[in-house]
Amino acid sequence: MRIVLVGPPEGRAALGRALAGADIVVIGEARTIEAARRLGLDPDAWLVAPDRDDAPSVTGSLVEPLTPREIQVLELVAEGLPNKLIAKRLEISDQTVKFHVASICGKLGAANRTEAVRKAIRNGLIAV
Repeated sequence: MRIVLVGPPEGRAALGRALAGADIVVIGEARTIEAARRLGLDPDAWLVAPDRDDAPSVTGSLVEPLTPREIQVLELVAEGLPNKLIAKRLEISDQTVKFHVASICGKLGAANRTEAVRKAIRNGLIAV
């Protein structure tokens, strides 16, 4: 798996140490998701480190990072689009969107779409 580490330098360093020996290749690092996108890399996922040790964080409990497609779906959910419009925009089925939303909620520990968006914004996964 090819990933980009995102977050403050000390957080990225901690993630790098935690990944040592894993079958994961870090192909880049950036402070924010937007900066990571500007790198022009094609990662399988972004792994986001928390801003501070004492900050509430989904990343600390995140077993699996969000995929680039999940980030796309999450950004459209944040715009308030329903599954059918997300599906049309991404040219996928609404069942696939439903699957992605469920996966996002599970990874973020969110009970619903609104909570997933709130946690994602708070942790720098998406910007509005």
